[in-house]
Amino acid sequence: MSEDADPAADLTHTDEEGSVQMVDVGDKPDSSRRAVARGTIRLQDSTIDAIAADEIGKGDVLATARIGAVQAVKHTWETIPMCHQIPITNVDTAFAVGDDYIDLEIAVETTGKTGCEMEAIQGVTTGLGVVWDMCKAVEKDADGQYPETAIENVHVVDKRKTEL
Repeated sequence: MSEDADPAADLTHTDEEGSVQMVDVGDKPDSSRRAVARGTIRLQDSTIDAIAADEIGKGDVLATARIGAVQAVKHTWETIPMCHQIPITNVDTAFAVGDDYIDLEIAVETTGKTGCEMEAIQGVTTGLGVVWDMCKAVEKDADGQYPETAIENVHVVDKRKTEL
């Protein structure tokens, strides 16, 4: 970027005066869109064992997290102010469980005028948040803190658009 370039000129969610605005996508053609996001929650080994043995008192952790993730995808426009409400055509969720972590990958598909990467990110963060909520009783230390619990590395791993 040159010294004279104005980084704010590339921002699509602000007007000429810098006020926040929703992007007008009305004239854009519909296209098939897909976004995939991934993230990780770090947990104690004993918590992972309890999840695998279905010994978490609140119920099936991954099934509940899957439901929460899908709900979050469908409601992204309500929590991220400048997101458009889009027609979600598919949501896939995949968990990978390790010794001290659970990875969650969410793929979101839509047909419309704008992408779905924010929906994928919301699905991942909420799904992992549900895991934390379901497991917090066994994750707390003696002081009621969560020294080993962390949601990490939430990112978009793929984004595609195909013109119709």
